[in-house]
This record gives sequence, structure tokens and C-alpha cells, in this order.
Amino acid sequence: MSKHLPHFASGQIVRGFGRGSRELGIPTANFPLEVVKSLPVELETGIYYGWAQVDHGPVYKMVMSVGWNPFYDNKEKSMETHILHNFGRDLYGCLLKVCIVGYLRPEQNFDSLEALIEAINTDIREARELLEADEHKKTKENSFFKECNNNGNSKDTNGF
Repeated sequence: MSKHLPHFASGQIVRGFGRGSRELGIPTANFPLEVVKSLPVELETGIYYGWAQVDHGPVYKMVMSVGWNPFYDNKEKSMETHILHNFGRDLYGCLLKVCIVGYLRPEQNFDSLEALIEAINTDIREARELLEADEHKKTKENSFFKECNNNGNSKDTNGF
């Protein structure tokens, strides 16, 4: 595990580019730019996995893209979280808390939308399996997910 993980972040869910649900069929919850900018510089761009919680509810598995999404040529770095749960509604304005526990792969460009979707689905399958490890399950129970007074900033708690 990276010496910069686990990494904890929280903030209000904001509108992204609208591509996750519409183009990919894989909805994402997006952090505001100030949360993205508070990531440690040592945390490289790429695809991560971990845990996510919306508005102090249950904690679910998640996959997160951190970076510029070369397929879409983004101009701003983003943190796009795909929570492995169907909420059946939009989550804009809700509080999102995440714990990034592992790194899956670097960011990459794709030749087609289909190739991108296939890679994301592979990431999801890998994350589901990896999060079954005991070392990751204990992170799901971290007190970070029980705190109700979060100021929306990112924090690194390697010594949790």
C-alpha cells in the first residue's frame, strides 16, 4: 500500500460534466475543486478504490478517478467517485466522504468510448474483490465515517 494511503477526503457533491450517467452509464459523485486541490501532491493521478459514504449513511465500496481524464481532455483535475450502490436519485449537495485505500492503475487515454467503459467495468470488478481483504474492511469502520462535524477538507490520516 502506498505510504500516502489511506487518504480521507470529504466535501459537498457538485455537478461534474454529466458524462458519467449520460455517456457511460456509470454515475459519479464529484468533489468541488477545493477538495481536489487539497490532495497531497504525492498522490499520483489514476484509478483508486476504497470506501464512500453519503450524508452519514452506510459506507459502500467505491472506485475513483483522480486526474484529467485524458479521453475527455479535461482542463481541471477532478476526483470522480463511482459508488458501488444505486441510490436511485441524484446526490448533488449531499456530503460525500471517501477513504482511498488502494491504487488500481494509472490514467490512460482510450481509442473509443466502449474501451473506456470496458476499463471502468474492469476497475469496478477489481475494486469489489480487493475491498474484501481484511486490511481494507477495517478501514471501512474508521471513525472518519462516524464524524458528523466535517468541514469539507481533505485529510491524510496514515496513523489512523
